[in-house]
Amino acid sequence: MAVPRSEYLSNVWADGIFANRVLFITGGAGSICSAQTRALVHLGANACIIGRSVEKTEAAAKQIALVRPGSKVIGIGGVDVRNFDLLKAAADRCVSELGAIDYVIAGAAGNFIAPISSLSPNAFKTVIDIDTLGTYNTIKATIPHLVASAKGNPRSPSRFLSISATFHYTGMPLQAHVSAAKAAVDSLMGSLALEYGPLGVTANSLAPGAIAGTEGMQRLASSELTAEESAAGIPSGRWGTVRDIADATVFLMSDAGGYVNGTTMVVDGAGWRRQGGVAVGLDTGMEYPGFLLRGEISKNLKDGRKEAKL
Repeated sequence: MAVPRSEYLSNVWADGIFANRVLFITGGAGSICSAQTRALVHLGANACIIGRSVEKTEAAAKQIALVRPGSKVIGIGGVDVRNFDLLKAAADRCVSELGAIDYVIAGAAGNFIAPISSLSPNAFKTVIDIDTLGTYNTIKATIPHLVASAKGNPRSPSRFLSISATFHYTGMPLQAHVSAAKAAVDSLMGSLALEYGPLGVTANSLAPGAIAGTEGMQRLASSELTAEESAAGIPSGRWGTVRDIADATVFLMSDAGGYVNGTTMVVDGAGWRRQGGVAVGLDTGMEYPGFLLRGEISKNLKDGRKEAKL
């Protein structure tokens, strides 16, 4: 059964705006990336979703394809974004089976709660490798196809979109690894926009805030907090939804976003403006800097450090 449109896409978008276009997305089986893919497929695109787990990726592809009769969604599992050769093979397969790559989303990421005092060099390197190196490898594997697409569609630029974060804007306790990785990702988008804008490719970052129901927030926000407590530090008064991110993605990929290049779109309800109020890794009553001085971190978080990450 297909996921209802209301969960991943607003009613403001016209059907068919992405007809005959192809999306290549890493981490495509994840909660945010699958919503982005559903939105573009619903509006006419076909897609290749890339992930480490063969079973999970192929199952997600079949489920996403249900949003539009006649859509083609290919799940390519067994691909670690840290391995360029595997990514290149996936990109080449996507073009062989679907005819092109017009849009790319680099969404594969890894995260967990850790203070610097207990963050090992290997753990830090792992997040840099997945987020930063993985994004670079995705660029290298897909950019020739994006340039080819742009040549064939001179009035509609190809798109490269990375999924970033906002922690590095102000700094965030317990997130030094992700802050460093995403700062580098944002910098990559600036260089990509400068080098490939003249060839018809736009490059931007999309930075979600706290998004309800996602794997990421299960690892960052205590399950003991109520929704009201969790959202207390967000000026808009709520966590975001995957639809908020999917709608922003549709805008950036559409003709309406064709002149947006080399920048970051923040979709977080202004949460980054007062990140000290966001309860990353905290329970009720745990306030900065006391929790750090006492060495306290919430034990009510999903621990994904021993799990394979896309």
